[in-house]
Amino acid sequence: MTRLPVVLAVLVHLVLVPILAPISPSTAALAAETAPASADAAEKPAIVAVIQGQLDAFQRDDADAAFGYASPMIQGMFGSPATFIGMVRQGYPPVYRPRGVDFLDLAVVDGRLTQRVLLVGPDGAAVVALYFMERQPDGAWRIDGCVLLEAPGRSA
Repeated sequence: MTRLPVVLAVLVHLVLVPILAPISPSTAALAAETAPASADAAEKPAIVAVIQGQLDAFQRDDADAAFGYASPMIQGMFGSPATFIGMVRQGYPPVYRPRGVDFLDLAVVDGRLTQRVLLVGPDGAAVVALYFMERQPDGAWRIDGCVLLEAPGRSA
C-alpha cells in the first residue's frame, strides 16, 4: 500500500497551511497590534495549560498526548497522532523542541481567541507562535491551529 496520499496531504499542509491554520494576510499585522482579550483573561490559565501540555508531550515524543490537545478539525486534517507529530517534527522545530518558552498575551486575532507565545527554537532563533484556541462543548480548550511569525531582533 502506498503512503503517497498521506505524504502529499502533509506536504500540502506544510506548504499551503502555515502550521495547521488558515490565516488572513492581515494576521501578522494584527498579531503585533491587537489589544489583549481582557474579557477572556480568566481563560488564560486553562489555555496556557493546554499549550504547555502539548509542548511537554512533544518533548516526550508522546504523539497520542500531543494529538489529544488538537481540536477535532486539526485531528481530522491529520488523521493520526503519528502523522501529526511527524509534521511538527519535520516542519516546526521551535514547536517540537523549544529551548525557551515565554507565554505572552492572550488576544483576539481575526475574531479568534489567540495565545501568543515566544518560542526559542533549537537553533536559537526566536519566533512568536500564535495559538488559535477553540472551546469544546464540554468547556475544555483545544488548539485549533498555530502560526509562527518571526520575532525580529530576538534570539537566545
